[in-house]
Amino acid sequence: MSHPLLEDDFDLRARAELSLAYEPGDVPAALLRRTPWLARRWVQSCCVLAVMLGTVLGVVLSMRPPHLVRGAIEHEYYERTLRGSFMEAPTLLAHLGLEQNRPVPGYPQLMRPCDIDGLVAYHLTTFFEKGGLVTVFAFDQPVSLREDSGWWRDVYWQVVTGRDGRPLVLVSEKKKALQVAQAVFSRPPA
Repeated sequence: MSHPLLEDDFDLRARAELSLAYEPGDVPAALLRRTPWLARRWVQSCCVLAVMLGTVLGVVLSMRPPHLVRGAIEHEYYERTLRGSFMEAPTLLAHLGLEQNRPVPGYPQLMRPCDIDGLVAYHLTTFFEKGGLVTVFAFDQPVSLREDSGWWRDVYWQVVTGRDGRPLVLVSEKKKALQVAQAVFSRPPA
C-alpha cells in the first residue's frame, strides 16, 4: 500500500536534496537580515549619552552668571580675608549711590578701589549683624548688568540697581546677608 505524498514529506525531501546539492558553508549575504544603523545598541547608547551631556551642559551654562559678575566673584575670593580702609568713606559712598554724610553701612572690613576685568570697581566688604559678611562692587564706568541673582562657585550673588540707578554686584556666602544688603543698597520700590 503506497502512501500519498503529503506536503510535509515533499518539503523534507526537497530540503534533503537541496542540502546535498550545495556544499555547506556561509549563508549568502543576500539572505541575511540587515540591522539599520540607528537600531544598533552602541549607536543608541551614544545618542542617549550625547543628549544627557548636552542637557547637563545647557543647565550649567544657563546658571552661569554674566562675565563681569564671575570676575567679581573671583576677585572677592582672593580678597576675602583682606582687611583695611584704602580710600575715604565719602568717596566710596558716592560710588555706591549713598549719601556721603552717612556712615558706611554695617561694620566695614575692606574699602578699596580695584580692577575687575579692566574696569575700575569700588570694593566694600562689610558685616551686617543680622545677615553676615557681604561684598559690594560698584563700577566707575557704565556697565550693562540686569537685575539677577544666583549661586556660583560656593557663593550667592545678586545684581541690584543702586539708589543712583547704577548696577551693584553683591556677593556673599549667606543668602540672608544678600537680603539685608539689598535692603540697604538697592533703590527703594516706587
